[in-house]
Amino acid sequence: MKLKRFLIRYYPPGIILEYAQRDGTEGTKEIPLLHLTAETDVEVLVNQIVFEQPLIKPTRKPQLRRLIYKLIEKLEANETQDFYLFKILRAHILPLTNCAFNKSGDKFITGSYDRTCKVWDTNSGEELLTLEGHKNVVYAIAFNNPYGDKIITGSFDKTCKLWSAETGQLYHTYRGHATEIVCLAFNPQGSLVATGSMDNTAKLWDVNSGKEVHTLLGHSAEIVSLNFNTDGTQVITGSFDHTIKLWDVGTGKCIHTLTGHHGEISSTQFNYSSSFAISGSIDRTCKIWNVKTGECTQTLRGHNDEILDVGFNATGSKLVTASADGTSRVYNTQTGACQAILIGHEGEISKVCFNPQGTKILTASSDKSARLWEVESGDCLQVLEGHTDEIFSCAFNYEGDTIITGSKDNTCRIWKC
Repeated sequence: MKLKRFLIRYYPPGIILEYAQRDGTEGTKEIPLLHLTAETDVEVLVNQIVFEQPLIKPTRKPQLRRLIYKLIEKLEANETQDFYLFKILRAHILPLTNCAFNKSGDKFITGSYDRTCKVWDTNSGEELLTLEGHKNVVYAIAFNNPYGDKIITGSFDKTCKLWSAETGQLYHTYRGHATEIVCLAFNPQGSLVATGSMDNTAKLWDVNSGKEVHTLLGHSAEIVSLNFNTDGTQVITGSFDHTIKLWDVGTGKCIHTLTGHHGEISSTQFNYSSSFAISGSIDRTCKIWNVKTGECTQTLRGHNDEILDVGFNATGSKLVTASADGTSRVYNTQTGACQAILIGHEGEISKVCFNPQGTKILTASSDKSARLWEVESGDCLQVLEGHTDEIFSCAFNYEGDTIITGSKDNTCRIWKC
């Protein structure tokens, strides 16, 4: 095997080796650098990588060293800068439901009760496309990241539609659910779409043919959360039946049913390595699950009202919960210890996420504000104010230097630093 080139991945940090085999075929090998920080001894790390990876010859050390410094520089980007209001978009004639960036962050989409999804240019605030055709609320939306050339929309009209992100052309309408579609996701390869519905089922659809691949049967109540793992081999679903299920994408069969919550599930997520998953519940707890065994490894307590959203940081070392009690909590994934409580909102927090660097947390609340928090200390760094009704959607772009907030006031705001 011969090393052809290095590729860099910023979040979570890693280096991808592209190599050629003797028979001429090409392959890639990932070197995850999940524990990389500004304090890392780069020389020790370079020597360790060269020692462990026969593909990398000692003559490549300077190149490897440069890449690692570049990764560290990226992790420290936007550390001290405040966000300012860049644009207010009078986005829809009825309240927004969701918003999402493409991978590069130069475009984002908004869904609305007005039955449309709109595509926006992040840098100019210009409306690029209006995707029309649904007969009810457009509730769940997503780009096929990392590619960003397709958009999926899920609606209360029981259908899901696949669109061109460039032209707005409708490729397929997926029909088969008996009631509202409330959650969806593309697999990382962009070849499948998963949808979750109030009809107690999830479905997998083929992107190219538009045909249904599998129906995931087994939940006894509404499915409100679903995600693919990093390599796209598994799907996790969270349901109002108090359980979470892990599914094999290839067969559509249930691998594990994760039981232990005493209330409806509100949110689920895999960590980057897909070894663990988390679930947040109306029972006020968050649970960490071993994906391989299906066992609960930690039950995280502390909130005194429903948990509405959960999320891992890029490396999976920390997780954050958002609650109807108006607080968020940051936990260490390994120990289950609560390391910070984010206090300041005057209403429930419905959405929470880490920035790509893992240094800041963004929360969206019914008190009409979004807040930025420092992860280690839990200090509030900034309050993003101006919306005139509750904020129920927020997102960082891939670089972590732009935020979008979507509100019940029918507007979307772009914040930059």
